[in-house]
Amino acid sequence: MVASAYIAAQMLADVGSLKIISILGFSLDAGTLIYPITFTLRDLVHKTGGIRAARTLIFTAAATNLAMAGFFALVARLPGDPSVSQADFGAVLAPVWRIVIASIIAEVISELVDTEAYRLWVEHVLARYEWTRVLVSNAVSVPLDSLVFAWLAFGGVLAPGVVWSIVLSNILLKGATTLVGMPLIYVVKPGGEEIAR
Repeated sequence: MVASAYIAAQMLADVGSLKIISILGFSLDAGTLIYPITFTLRDLVHKTGGIRAARTLIFTAAATNLAMAGFFALVARLPGDPSVSQADFGAVLAPVWRIVIASIIAEVISELVDTEAYRLWVEHVLARYEWTRVLVSNAVSVPLDSLVFAWLAFGGVLAPGVVWSIVLSNILLKGATTLVGMPLIYVVKPGGEEIAR
């Protein structure tokens, strides 16, 4: 269930990232409204299935997002039935490849870093308080994800001030989601790797 929720959240975030919204004066890609929960969902997969399962999930989500973007691009190019009004499909869901690629690169890099931070924290620092592993791993990966995504997707296209606003708003929203989502780590039981410790 957690792996499915992770991939679904990744897909919804990538579709949402095609629109820049404004909340409280901050520019924000709409995918950020759902994407932050993926860090905690990945932590849950890591806890139950181990590091190999977490890494596999990250690459599976990246491939799924790439396939989704390719499918939307194909469908947007296919001729529509003239008796049905559907001109907006291509304008809404045809991928902006720069955003898609930036999103996938940022997701893979930040989620792999999150996985390593989580693993190192559990193995070498403090395994007892599970909420700390979520807090620490997300504290490393959230700013990294926000910087990589915003500058790859929008650098040179939007004004630098808007890009920095996207970075800051992403970090703030993802940080708040981390704090709200931290208790989820107690919902699942540890898998083989953590039981062995």
